[in-house]
Amino acid sequence: MKTGYAKQQTMALEHASPEQTLAWGLTTAARKLADVMAPGTPRETMLDAVRINWRLWTIIQAEQADPDCQTPRGIREGLLNLSNFVDKRSVDLLASPTAEKIEVLININRNIAAGLLGTDLTPEQRAERDRQAAAASAGA
Repeated sequence: MKTGYAKQQTMALEHASPEQTLAWGLTTAARKLADVMAPGTPRETMLDAVRINWRLWTIIQAEQADPDCQTPRGIREGLLNLSNFVDKRSVDLLASPTAEKIEVLININRNIAAGLLGTDLTPEQRAERDRQAAAASAGA
């Protein structure tokens, strides 16, 4: 049974843009990774969080590698490079999990999510981004 908050989250995601949905996924994965950094966390719990994050980045990688991907080339290449890094870091973490290694993944997820949500933008940059998105969807 879902709580009122969980229902609200589900409804918000149903009407979210792909960018907002991805930002939510990255934020959720970052939170799960942050939760397992506490001393005494069972190894398997830590590895589960790493695997969830790795799966998310595998989806990102597959989407960006798709020839029909609409992401601008520079951003696409950056995401593919980050995906490659996350792959390597995840394999390393599965062999030898440490809080320091996990923290890097948390920071990547949080920074990408902030960029997707525009929380790293000034109000003027956010307004310009929204104007361009509205113009693009009007032309589609």
